Amino acid sequence: MLRKELLEVIACPKCKGELTYCPKRNELRCYRCKLVYRVEEDIPVLLVEEAKPLKEDEPCE
Repeated sequence: MLRKELLEVIACPKCKGELTYCPKRNELRCYRCKLVYRVEEDIPVLLVEEAKPLKEDEPCE
């Protein structure tokens, strides 16, 4: 689970936009770029080249 303070300051490395945390999937989503960034051991991996495309039908939950 990511800390609230961290979520308030991080941004998408590609567009500098807001990221949405999906705790059940343990990932961060940028809806503007349609990218998904994984979180490993409570550390966001914010590398554009390692991000996956966001599937529109996947709920954040």
